Amino acid sequence: MSGSIVSLNLPAEYGYVLMVASSSFFLSFIHGLFTVSARKKSGLAYPVSYADKALADKDPNAYAFNCAQRAHANFTENHTSFLGALLISGLRTPLASASLGAAWVFSRLLYAKMYSAGGPKARTTGILGHYLTAYPLIVMAGYTGWAMTR
Repeated sequence: MSGSIVSLNLPAEYGYVLMVASSSFFLSFIHGLFTVSARKKSGLAYPVSYADKALADKDPNAYAFNCAQRAHANFTENHTSFLGALLISGLRTPLASASLGAAWVFSRLLYAKMYSAGGPKARTTGILGHYLTAYPLIVMAGYTGWAMTR
């Protein structure tokens, strides 16, 4: 197998895609701040990942920690596929991808803030934005791959 070089021409607007991808790293940091703050208020020391149900039921700070921790976990569960879909779809449709990506980051910020402050029922607005932006990005990424084979 010989070493071959593959050349890839990126659209000029791909920088917007990269800026949105970079903003999601800051969002991860914000999740960490929410979780650390809630952990301190709850008094739960490392390596405790979640307060048990009995404690969370009687201690609002422990419950709030669980909510912040779950919001952070949900973010990490979705971040990788978001980045992949954003970076792939941006090869063909950089402005649409960057716009959807920015909306995803904003909706995930809402999700983090609302879930951390108000519990599972408060996360609805943020999660709705997640679905309305993540799935189109995934479809666009698939279309980008399909279009490249034509």
